[in-house]
Amino acid sequence: MSRQIKIGNLTLGGGAPVRVQSMTNTDTMDTKATVEQTLRMVDAGCELVRITAPDVKAAENLGRIKEELMRRGCEVPLVADIHFNPKAAEVAATLVEKVRVNPGNYTDRNTGKLEFTEQEYQDELKRIGERMSSLIEICKAHHTAMRIGTNHGSLSERIMSRYGNTPEGMAQSAIEFAEVCRQQDFHDLVFSMKASNVKVMIDSTRLFVNKMQGMGMDYPIHLGVTEAGDAMQGRLKSAIGIGSLLLDGIGDTIRVSLTEDPEAEIPVAYDILQAAGVRITQPEYIACPSCGRTQYNIQEALQRIKAATAQFTGVKIGVMGCIVNGPGEMADADYGYVGSGEGKITLYKGRQVVKRNIDQADAVDELVKLISASRQQ
Repeated sequence: MSRQIKIGNLTLGGGAPVRVQSMTNTDTMDTKATVEQTLRMVDAGCELVRITAPDVKAAENLGRIKEELMRRGCEVPLVADIHFNPKAAEVAATLVEKVRVNPGNYTDRNTGKLEFTEQEYQDELKRIGERMSSLIEICKAHHTAMRIGTNHGSLSERIMSRYGNTPEGMAQSAIEFAEVCRQQDFHDLVFSMKASNVKVMIDSTRLFVNKMQGMGMDYPIHLGVTEAGDAMQGRLKSAIGIGSLLLDGIGDTIRVSLTEDPEAEIPVAYDILQAAGVRITQPEYIACPSCGRTQYNIQEALQRIKAATAQFTGVKIGVMGCIVNGPGEMADADYGYVGSGEGKITLYKGRQVVKRNIDQADAVDELVKLISASRQQ
């Protein structure tokens, strides 16, 4: 289990629920647009909102955005997204609850060096520590958390010279920054290994976690497949990358990156968490595809059941076509709705039959009554 840290009033890691976050796509200098979009994201269930701060002016405007959100009763923690500008990170760290920096953009770049001697490698590591020290001290003073976000494709020349553009290089880059922070006694950290390639994202995260744990560190992990695209492809890539690691027991916060409005990312994130069984926020439905044995309209019935039982968070309901395979295949369901003849339904509680051969016109209402009565006991 990871250590628990605080990001404003939000707990992350250490047994806290896996947190859902997203990122605005408005101009940070447009305070009104950014505030309005943030509020829509929060209304959708977003628990942590990231906003880009490409320069000092944008970083300063985070304070105005924060003030307006607070004035409107929204206390969601904000994360400043920093790339090439260490000064913007230092300003932002005084104004918001978390800053995100990319190791590949916080080191010497565009030097043209293809090879580093061991001494040159260590000298740059030392310079990283010196450059980071000011930001770390500001974060300590303001109780600001930091995410070290390694991205595939933006590794430093130093890392590339030794490891190439590989999962090993991504993991090593993050480990070096973790060690820099540990040497300066700063531990309010979150780490991420982001890639648009799902396998690279999974492999690099597993490598990093193994390295980190081997060094006695236990920082929370942020999961996400970056630049996943939109529609079904973006959702599937996100589900495979994030879900695989959640099933490994890895991950304390997730972001689904879609080329859509950020509010659209939030339901997908909660669906992934639900499917992985790590954060239950809605009912779960086990439903067969039906076959020639099904003697009622199972597709219509499933939609009616979902609409009628949406309030039963955490309840698992089986909707099965017939009694041949239905009772066995829904064995871990709390309740079952199973076809038992032409237009007839049998209801189950667990594996026990409760009512047999109900007319399908009445069966959904009877199912709701059964669940409601059971939950009141």
